[in-house]
Amino acid sequence: MRMSVLLLILAAAAVGGYFLLPGDQQAEIPTAATGEPMVEVVVPELTGNAKLGEKIFEAKCAVCHGRNAAGQQGVAPPLVHQIYRPGHHADAAFLLAPRNGVRAHHWTFGNMPPVPGVTDGELKMVVAYIRALQQANGIN
Repeated sequence: MRMSVLLLILAAAAVGGYFLLPGDQQAEIPTAATGEPMVEVVVPELTGNAKLGEKIFEAKCAVCHGRNAAGQQGVAPPLVHQIYRPGHHADAAFLLAPRNGVRAHHWTFGNMPPVPGVTDGELKMVVAYIRALQQANGIN
């Protein structure tokens, strides 16, 4: 029960944190849907869960968030971005978003729908992958 309460608190903080950011930290997105990557991503040598997470991400998440979580202009945001740093979006946010969907709050791509057929175990590996990419790109 304690873990459930902690996850709910973390999720509420992640969603509510949007309203605490100064306006200049709000993300800007292009209006045209080109599908081009939104950021350049340095891909580190991946091992363990991050390596497995890469395969899962490419199969279930990259269709929207792009290869290497670089986002796609006009489609979905990059996850290798300061907005998704661990201090602003805890790992729990990455576990809850695919399970429950997310109301649009940082970007104007629209709401993120739930991702069908992804397990909690797979999501933990995806989080390891995203965090490895973020760290390699100076997002800590």
